[in-house]
Amino acid sequence: MNKVFASAEAAIQDIQDGATLMLGGFGLNGIPENTIAALVKKGVKELTCISNNAGVDDFGLGLLLKTRQIKKMMSSYVGENAEFERQLLSGELEVDLIPQGTLATRIQMAGMGIPAFFTPAGYGTEIAEGKEVRVFNGKPHLMEMALHADFAIVKAWKGDTLGNLVFRKTTRNFSTSMAKAGNITIAEVEQLVQPGELDPDEIHVAGVYVHRIFEGANYEKRVERKTVKLSEK
Repeated sequence: MNKVFASAEAAIQDIQDGATLMLGGFGLNGIPENTIAALVKKGVKELTCISNNAGVDDFGLGLLLKTRQIKKMMSSYVGENAEFERQLLSGELEVDLIPQGTLATRIQMAGMGIPAFFTPAGYGTEIAEGKEVRVFNGKPHLMEMALHADFAIVKAWKGDTLGNLVFRKTTRNFSTSMAKAGNITIAEVEQLVQPGELDPDEIHVAGVYVHRIFEGANYEKRVERKTVKLSEK
């Protein structure tokens, strides 16, 4: 099976309106920049996007929000995106805010084939509405369902043509779990190498989870807020 695609556009060619997408990254750290740009260009709409953050106004998922291609966001932290706030308050965007630990675990459970789990997070809040509650050791817990997607889209530092992926430092964040939770997993990488060139002990996601891979280009690697220490005189 040939997993290598020539471009982001080729890798997403069968993503249709109404698809559910998982997109790796934390804030703007390790996001699949090339694939997001290709989705904007393709014009696919009515998307449900699962991501810890919602990008910023002019970058990341903020680009898909700007063009009204996202119907629903399932996220944890969305405070850096003014357009997201505007669409939420105006009723244009459906939003499912999920505690960050719960979001991470729901994705992990999908990859592990576990359909549901219990957590105390969110009990007694709006998050608990409609969910089963059980008491463990005298403490109420909510039942949360595993979170799957039609397509999981991640960005790695290196990958080989078999789909094995290596991430750099914190860029692995949500991506290693998301890669295992999609019906089809698409990986964009900074460097695409041949089988045997990656150290097996450094592989974070095995190629068995990855269906499509391509080498990206022109990464900006932005950060939301750059803070520097003033030099001491």
